[in-house]
Amino acid sequence: MANTKRDYYEVLGVDKNATDEELKRAYRKLAKKYHPDANPDNKKEAEAKFKEVSEAYEVLSDKQKRQMYDQFGHDGPQGFGGQNGGYYSYGSGFEGFSGFSGFDDFGFGSFGDIFSAAFGGGTRRKSGPRKGADLKVNIEITFEESYTGIEKTIIVNRNKECSHCHGTGAKPGTNPQTCQVCNGTGKIKQVITTPFGQMSTQKVCSNCGGEGKIIKEPCTECRGKGTIRESARIKVKIPAGIDDGQTVVLRGEGEPGTKNGPKGDLYINVHVKKHKIYTRKSDHVLCDIPITFTGATLGTEIEIPLVDGTKEKYKIPEGTATGTKFVLRGKGFKSVNGSWRGDFVFTVHVQVPKKLTPEQRELITKLAETMNEQPPIKKRGIFG
Repeated sequence: MANTKRDYYEVLGVDKNATDEELKRAYRKLAKKYHPDANPDNKKEAEAKFKEVSEAYEVLSDKQKRQMYDQFGHDGPQGFGGQNGGYYSYGSGFEGFSGFSGFDDFGFGSFGDIFSAAFGGGTRRKSGPRKGADLKVNIEITFEESYTGIEKTIIVNRNKECSHCHGTGAKPGTNPQTCQVCNGTGKIKQVITTPFGQMSTQKVCSNCGGEGKIIKEPCTECRGKGTIRESARIKVKIPAGIDDGQTVVLRGEGEPGTKNGPKGDLYINVHVKKHKIYTRKSDHVLCDIPITFTGATLGTEIEIPLVDGTKEKYKIPEGTATGTKFVLRGKGFKSVNGSWRGDFVFTVHVQVPKKLTPEQRELITKLAETMNEQPPIKKRGIFG
């Protein structure tokens, strides 16, 4: 008998080159649309559509099953085992379905806990090793410090392993005991009856909080937490060339892990103060340099103050106009990720004298006459 199932890609409304994210997005949209609770007036048809969409996503979201489906069609995934000769089977209660990720994303609040456990979301066991939480701090440095790099000492408030109980949380000489309710698993299984049938779910053990262990005699120093609070002084090297808003990461300087899990990391967000003279563009330093009227006219040699406090001499050619840009190669910021350096770009601004002595005015007037220019008007007026 010919297989009458619709093509899975057609069911989800995606092409055969769809990415995992596109598949997930299409599935969520359709699952929300056809969920029986969202269709109380047409529940039976919606349930059929929902099963079809879920079946398609179950296969296409699994790399191995999708490969078999693309090669052999609907008969492809059957070779991997499962109920009724296939990977899944849908009875009155969707028994065997393992691809769903939870209904909380769809807005069906009351079903979130039930389906997230029954359909693959599950309840994470707390008793295994867990990495410590990451920490974030902000520091502020000067423009010059970002140019040269600097070592800073920062204070971080964090937890550390209790030296009294060595992180167990139990009074020295005693040990945490296995929870008798969950037998150390941190989870309790239960069967729930839903409109779709009976489902086996797991929830966090309320007796041990999912830890699988019970501390009957807590440590007097940490009160059973296994950690105590500290203000740690940590040295951090801020590399030369770091820009405003960039982050330095110190691995293993975050919160301690639990159950022999690794420590978290420390993220240091760097803020660079604005400078009165310099600005930054990419790895280049920009600034304005004033020069005299005579220096611009006749040419001159000036000293350029660099960011690191040194000075460099530069010859300004005669006839330089306001707004002319000059470049000092390799005097900008060092690239954080390489040896390349930006440039130091300065723009000259010619300072025209505002008040002249009679002698100076006479000299400039004679200069203007030799250059066939109109001499300045002595009489006060609109251009005076």
